[in-house]
Amino acid sequence: MNFLNKRDKAAIAQRVAEDIFDGAYVNLGIGMPTAVANHLPKGIEVVLHSENGILGMGPQPTAGDEDFDLINAGKQPVTLLKGGAYFHHADSFAMMRGGHIDICVLGAYQVSVKGDLANWSTGEVGAIPAVGGAMDLAVGAKETWVMMDLLTKTGQSKVVSSCTYPLTGLACVKRIYTDLCTLSCGPDGLRLVDTVEGLSHADLVNLIGLPIQPASSAGH
Repeated sequence: MNFLNKRDKAAIAQRVAEDIFDGAYVNLGIGMPTAVANHLPKGIEVVLHSENGILGMGPQPTAGDEDFDLINAGKQPVTLLKGGAYFHHADSFAMMRGGHIDICVLGAYQVSVKGDLANWSTGEVGAIPAVGGAMDLAVGAKETWVMMDLLTKTGQSKVVSSCTYPLTGLACVKRIYTDLCTLSCGPDGLRLVDTVEGLSHADLVNLIGLPIQPASSAGH
């Protein structure tokens, strides 16, 4: 199916940023989640953390202003806001494991209806597993959000009844942000938060192949 209104990566990042609250300490995972730093709402303070030992990251530097001694966990050059700091890797993981991160935003291969996360290996022969700090973040952050395309390149849903890839964490994901919809997940299963224009609740249920509770009247 072709969806003209599906969100590109920047639009998904903006949608994630809309839900981050003032004063939050947030870890942005490698890949797609790093774009969230460029879409944080004005007028609120969000402290961005990187697992390689940075606190207080700003948006991506402009071309020509990169400092390649100042990079995030994905080896991308970043900026440091006033009051920001960089420190030992072990101290960074102590923050993650000690419950000092309010929200982590991670990519994923699969998320189950109960919030199980698989994002470090497909288990395929020859594939290079890359767990990084994902396990520490998934269980250490107060909330884990996932940012990903809803469907694989072959049209299969990445939101599944039970993960078939090696697990990163159990029942840790609270929100799933995709190019077609936003979902919450947990012990009671999936709940719709929003969809792109032109995609109905019934269409989404058909795409995912799983029950999805309707959006609450309170919105997001």
